[in-house]
Amino acid sequence: MDLVLPDGSRLNFGQEPRVVLAIRDPNLLPALTHPTLGSLGEAFVDGRIDIDGDIISVIAGAERLVAAGGSPATARIPASSACHTPKQDLDDVKHHYDVSNDFYRLWLDDRMVYSCAYFQTGEETIDAAQEAKLDHICRKLRLQPGERVLDIGCGWGGLILHAAQHYGVRAVGITLSENQLVIAQQRIKEARLEGDVDAMLLDYRDAPERFGEGVFDKISSIGMFEHVGQNNFPVYFGVVRRLLRDRGLFMNHGITSPDADGRTVGSGVSEFMDKYVFPHTELPHLHSVIREMARQNFEVYDVESLRPHYARTLAHWSRNLEGQLNAARQVVGERTLRVWRAYLAGSSLAFSQGWLNVYQMLASRQEAEGQTEFPLTRAWMYH
Repeated sequence: MDLVLPDGSRLNFGQEPRVVLAIRDPNLLPALTHPTLGSLGEAFVDGRIDIDGDIISVIAGAERLVAAGGSPATARIPASSACHTPKQDLDDVKHHYDVSNDFYRLWLDDRMVYSCAYFQTGEETIDAAQEAKLDHICRKLRLQPGERVLDIGCGWGGLILHAAQHYGVRAVGITLSENQLVIAQQRIKEARLEGDVDAMLLDYRDAPERFGEGVFDKISSIGMFEHVGQNNFPVYFGVVRRLLRDRGLFMNHGITSPDADGRTVGSGVSEFMDKYVFPHTELPHLHSVIREMARQNFEVYDVESLRPHYARTLAHWSRNLEGQLNAARQVVGERTLRVWRAYLAGSSLAFSQGWLNVYQMLASRQEAEGQTEFPLTRAWMYH
C-alpha cells in the first residue's frame, strides 16, 4: 500500500502497491502518528481520505498501519450495553434497514438475502450461495409439508418464500422494517402464496400475544439476535420457547464475539459501527448464547461456525457495491455510500481474520422428559 500525502508526495512501504490511501486533509496528518481503524474510517466517511484500488486490501493495509502505531483491532475492549426498548430497537432498525430498497438491490443477491451465505466450494456466485444457505437452514429444521414456521426478522422474505415453495410449509415472517415488508409482501403476492406465506410488522416481544402459545413447529432467527441485547436474552429466548411446541426446532443464526468474556473489537471499530452502521449491536460469546438457550429448556443439538462463509459473503457484497458506485451514489449520496463501503469491506476482513464469528445453533424445545425428534446422526443435514 502507498500513502499519498496532501502535498502530493508519496510514501511506499517496500513493495509494488496494489492500493493507494490518499490523505486529502493536512489537518489529519498529526493523527496518523497513532491512528485507529475507527479514526481512519471516520476520515474516509468525511472525505478526508480517499481510496484507490481494492477496498478490502486497503483496509487490510490500514490495519497493519494502526497495529504498528499501537492500536490493533485485536486489542479488545469491554462491550457496551444498551437499553433495548421496543422504540429503541425500531429506531435502530430504521437507521440500518430503511436506507433504501434500491440501494440494497445493487449489491445483494436476487432474493435480497442479507445474511451469511453458504458455499460448497467457494467458487459459487452469491445467488447460488444464498440459495444453498436457505436450503441448508430448511434441511436443518427438518421442514415438513403443512408445518407452521415462524421467521423472526424475515428481511425481504427470502427464507419464508423458499420454505413454502420447496418444503410445503405455512410460513410467517416478522420484521420491524417497513421497507423490507413492502418487498416481502410484494414477492408473496407475485408467487401467489398469500394463503401459505405472510409477512407483517411485529416486534418479537409481541408475538405470543399475536399468535398464541406453542403454535409453531419450527422457528428461525437469521441475523437478528445481534440486535436483541444481552440483557434481553431471557425475554428473547423465552418468547421463542413460548411460541414453539414441545419438541419443536429452533434455529438461531447470528454473529458472535470470539472473546470468551464477550469483549468487542478494538481500534475504534466497534465505536464506528455503533455510530454509523447499526447502533446498539451487542455480540456475545457463543457460550453465553447457549447458556441462555438452556435456561429456556432448549437442548442444543448442532452448532456450526460459518466464519469463512461470511468473509466470502461480505467480499461478494463489497465487490458488487464497488462495481455500482455511481448508481449507489445517486440513491444514498456520497457520505452514506462511504459508510457502507467501509462497513462491507471492513467486515469481510474482520471475519477473515477471526475478529468476529457467526454461528448457526440448532435446538429443540424440551419440556417433557424423553427423546428429541432428531435422528441419531446428522447425516440428513447434508443429503
